[in-house]
Amino acid sequence: MSGFSEVEICLPYEARASQKMQSRRRHVRIHSEFVACVVGTRPACRRRVARLSITYESRDPAGSTLYQIVRDHFETFRVQAASLRDGEGLPRFVEHEFRNFLRCGWLAGGFARFRCDECGLDRLVPFSCKGRALCSSCGGRRMTERAAHLLDHVFPDVPVRQWVLSLPYRLRYQLAWDHELCRAVVGVFLRAVLGALRARARRDGVADGRGGAVAVIQRFGGALNLNLHVHALVVDGVFAKDGCGVVGFHPAHRLTALDVAEVLATVEPRVTRLLARRGFGEGDHEGSAPDAWSDDAPALAGLAAASVQGTVALGPQRGARLRRLGDAPESVEAPAPAGCHARANGFDLHAGLVVPAGHRDRLERVCRYALRPPVAGDRVRLTGDGQVVLQLRHRWADGTTHVVFDAVEFLGRLAVLVPRPRINLILYHGVLAPRAAWRAAVVRHTPGDRHDAPVTEAPTAPVGEADTAETARRRARGLCWAALMARAFGFDVLACPRCGGRLRLIALIEQAAVIDRMLRHFGLPTETPAPRPARAPPRRASVPDAPGWDPDASMYDPCS
Repeated sequence: MSGFSEVEICLPYEARASQKMQSRRRHVRIHSEFVACVVGTRPACRRRVARLSITYESRDPAGSTLYQIVRDHFETFRVQAASLRDGEGLPRFVEHEFRNFLRCGWLAGGFARFRCDECGLDRLVPFSCKGRALCSSCGGRRMTERAAHLLDHVFPDVPVRQWVLSLPYRLRYQLAWDHELCRAVVGVFLRAVLGALRARARRDGVADGRGGAVAVIQRFGGALNLNLHVHALVVDGVFAKDGCGVVGFHPAHRLTALDVAEVLATVEPRVTRLLARRGFGEGDHEGSAPDAWSDDAPALAGLAAASVQGTVALGPQRGARLRRLGDAPESVEAPAPAGCHARANGFDLHAGLVVPAGHRDRLERVCRYALRPPVAGDRVRLTGDGQVVLQLRHRWADGTTHVVFDAVEFLGRLAVLVPRPRINLILYHGVLAPRAAWRAAVVRHTPGDRHDAPVTEAPTAPVGEADTAETARRRARGLCWAALMARAFGFDVLACPRCGGRLRLIALIEQAAVIDRMLRHFGLPTETPAPRPARAPPRRASVPDAPGWDPDASMYDPCS
């Protein structure tokens, strides 16, 4: 979302004057006149087409390190991945994710045209790829939009606690592909949490209490490894009806580590029984059920297995551990679990973060954290010999601060994080579920639409029933681009930088011929860069020289 590029164009006086005399239903003819001016069928107008200008710092799609890695090594990665399983290549949805990422943010892929009616200033905004794993710009937009929806239309103004459930390594691999099984495990987890809240409420004299939760399934870990875990934002209490039938909220008492351990003691056996009913072996790694991932996408399954185990899947170092950089820790002992934290047999449950009622901004930050994209561009760097250095968000217990990848192996890590098409990673439970009987009474307390007012477009016609219906449809689809930019960065992109008027959307340019002629006229790139051809793997792996690292300083490599 933060990476929208733009180009501003001023139309000639004749086109501006004619448009002011037209109604909104005649934009097609005005757009045709604009195209005629650009492509040169009207020489007089072509000479008067105005300059290009940039009003705010825009994203350069080719300037990011991640874009350079994908452009230079995607074809090589695709060929090497096919060699894992007898020529079976990557799934189509994974290839589409990479190829669409290379077209994201380029005007050559199509753009939207905004226009100011007061001064005739035009702004061109390129289309995005809407990727779900690679593109940090589209991931940031989705993060902001979903967090705003949860804050304004889902969560009431009550305390909300975050419960984070991490799973054993064997389950991470199974659930990453089998979404039906993943939803079942999430259901087991949330029923245990909501049941514990109801039991505590019954001890306090609250009968028929009902809780609510929103579960966000994250597929990645700090080192871009396949680490499927669940962030559950749970209402910290229960809702119940009083004697008059009015739904009210009853907050839960202070949570302790013993309470978290009791919830985990309920979750673990239930998940084990669920796996047994689904045909998966108990305790061993060779269950009786077939490996659906390996059957459907063998190449991607091999990459996923290596990602879970923390090993290299491609190239001459296949099977080796990833190289880590950092300082040697003073102690190698595992830290003891903190408060509201429990571990058992590979399961890890943490519930130490609670947002009190009234702290809506803090709750939005927690929602964004749970919904964040896997890759942050500022944490990825390239070394002089082509190695990829990933900076970790937090220092690991063994002292690791950076992880080093070969470029092809790095793309393999990203490919595994792409979710399957039509898979929902946000699940609603309890009173916050879409068809819950009490949902309307619960979510009516949300102070919604707090950030939408400053970026509404100027009305061009009297407000009527049609406008109300259109507003409802927009709200159902999510926030518009301008509202998201205002919410995330605090500036109004629909404000005209020349006259202070309002910009409005008048056309979506999607035809390749029109795009090519317009961009060629303004001297802009008319094609998106194609991926570089595949190349042979390197003969040997060299020691990376990460930016900011002193080669003479001592380094700790736990894998050595």
